[in-house]
Amino acid sequence: MSKPPKKAAKGKVVAKPKKAAKAAKMVKEKGPSAAERNRFTLYGFAGSTSTYTVALMLSLCRHPFSYIHISLRDGAHKLPDYLVKNRYGQVPALRDGQTFLVQSAAILIHISEVLAKFDGKTPVERARIREWLFWQWDKLAVPVYRLRARSRGFRQFGDEVRVMYDTEAKAALAVLEGELTKSEWITGKRPTAADVGIYSVIRFCGDANVELAHYPHVSAWKRKIEALPGFATPEQLLPMESRLV
Repeated sequence: MSKPPKKAAKGKVVAKPKKAAKAAKMVKEKGPSAAERNRFTLYGFAGSTSTYTVALMLSLCRHPFSYIHISLRDGAHKLPDYLVKNRYGQVPALRDGQTFLVQSAAILIHISEVLAKFDGKTPVERARIREWLFWQWDKLAVPVYRLRARSRGFRQFGDEVRVMYDTEAKAALAVLEGELTKSEWITGKRPTAADVGIYSVIRFCGDANVELAHYPHVSAWKRKIEALPGFATPEQLLPMESRLV
């Protein structure tokens, strides 16, 4: 015969066990460690779309990074001290510990793999990410960036060349539109480094006078990228001065 449960003493309040969720809220969240803060340093220029690509990737990964402003106008990217970091004399460059990485697509792949975020989980997924990042530079980035540079007065070429680049940009957008009719993200059911890299070109189509109105799936995908946790604009991520964490 089981014993009846003991009653609480008269006038004594029995404390209820704390719920896990409530207890979790009371635990102070730890910030990034010193090692995490010191791990990444991004060298770049505020007006560089390639620098923005890398900064956005780190922001979406919610990983702190220091930023060193390299003044292209003053030729800082051609000075010996910077050429040690990026032998091509371009921006961006990323320091990861004692290693310097260059070329934005290669940097995106590196970040996604070492942080295990926005990466491919299988060899096929990783190959697809590389495929789309290479496609981005081969078919999309060149015409969009050339048209953007012309509209901002950094490049000069005639209407015939402008029409050529405009045609190339629209052809690339048509390919992207077709892909996004089949899947939610570039390589499948979740965002990867391929989405981040391609977004960094699509974002500047307006500056290049390339309208996205005729590409509804691309426009919807762009809005989804901008709604991801950690998303930030170039103005938020890339000041005209260095910033250390």
